[in-house]
Amino acid sequence: MKQEIVTKEAPAAIGPYSQGIRIGDLVFVSGQLPIDSQNGEFAGDDILLQTKKSLENIKAILNKVGLDMKHIIKTTVYLNDMNDFKSMNEIYAQFFNHPFPARVAFEVAKLPKNALVEIEAIAYYQNK
Repeated sequence: MKQEIVTKEAPAAIGPYSQGIRIGDLVFVSGQLPIDSQNGEFAGDDILLQTKKSLENIKAILNKVGLDMKHIIKTTVYLNDMNDFKSMNEIYAQFFNHPFPARVAFEVAKLPKNALVEIEAIAYYQNK
């Protein structure tokens, strides 16, 4: 059975989707923009601050179901500008330990609200 994951510690969905969904042993976290759930604004205007906030939002959603970043098995990183890859990677590396999740990162034409980054994740519940 599909279970919706909702937390006030991450920004509310800005469309017809859930912050996260648990189905069996898998948790799917929707793409997280770098929005501060307290004020609805971006955490900052540079890739470092925005990457950090997007990952903190993912962490908050996982925490709602008793998981954390070590349970993530796959991420997708959407960048507004591939020139930001190195800086994004700097912050990204602070959130994960070996063995790192599988990942794909690529540049897109435009992100919602003109964000510089959006990150989605898949976590495995049994890795607890």
